[in-house]
Amino acid sequence: MAAITASMVGELRAKTDAPMMECKKALTEADGDMGRAEEILRVKLGNKAGKAASRITAEGVIAIATAGSAGAMIEINCETDFVSKNDSFLAFTKHCADLVATHNPADVAALSALPLAQESFGPTVEDVRKGLIGKIGENVAIRRFKHFSGDTKLATYLHGVRIGVVVQYTGEGDVASTAGKDVAMHVAAMKPVSLSQAQVPAELVEKERRIAAEKAAEDSAAAVAAGKSAQSPEIVAKRVEGSVQKFLKEVSLFNQNFVKNDKQTVEEMLKSAHTEVAGFTMYIVGEGIEKKVDDFAAEVAAQVAAAKGG
Repeated sequence: MAAITASMVGELRAKTDAPMMECKKALTEADGDMGRAEEILRVKLGNKAGKAASRITAEGVIAIATAGSAGAMIEINCETDFVSKNDSFLAFTKHCADLVATHNPADVAALSALPLAQESFGPTVEDVRKGLIGKIGENVAIRRFKHFSGDTKLATYLHGVRIGVVVQYTGEGDVASTAGKDVAMHVAAMKPVSLSQAQVPAELVEKERRIAAEKAAEDSAAAVAAGKSAQSPEIVAKRVEGSVQKFLKEVSLFNQNFVKNDKQTVEEMLKSAHTEVAGFTMYIVGEGIEKKVDDFAAEVAAQVAAAKGG
């Protein structure tokens, strides 16, 4: 039996980033053979990928890539903000964005099957993902992506790695290019839900109308309780409609005041730049994912109860 030294364990950990004790166990099992120990860890790290699959991944990064006139935006998630800064994780995200831009896979499964090699992991995206799960020690999930192509040009904006925007526009010259980039930045800041008022989802409009009606009813009841006259149904209806119109203006891109010049709307800015925007896509890391909130006190109480029961 070969002697397993601290330097051997350190070398294996540097190669694999696996926990120290796992490295020592692998070296012992491999009788000091570094290559074999690395293979043993690779198997064990792959097993970890399956165990991690159920853990919530609400952190992560957005990446954008272009390939000629095509482009892509992707969100890849992890469990903690710390891992979202990991170089291996960031490299994997960039590779995946490039693959989406160049290959236009139909879905996550198709992307996962594409060839990729990173840090001795491979030969597919899925193999690299599983390898990184073992190396990093957290779940890694490809959540969503979108491929862009066609007659429109693309303007992109990344706010750090947590907000990404792609704007599809038409126009010529530097003025149009600048306008497209400005709109992408504006979308990240103001977060519109549609291009125009007519495109705001009906369920959002109805929700806003319901809230406005309830608020008007409460105000009317409060007025009566204070000895004042209740507002007429006509006035209430006008108030509700006014609230809805205000909401539509606030959430539709073309009607929003432009962030770099609030004296004009986005639509007015685009007209002055002879530029048209055909659509935009915005990704926000973890949007819509329910984050797990640990209750430390409850966890301790449960452990104490379990100990007493034992």
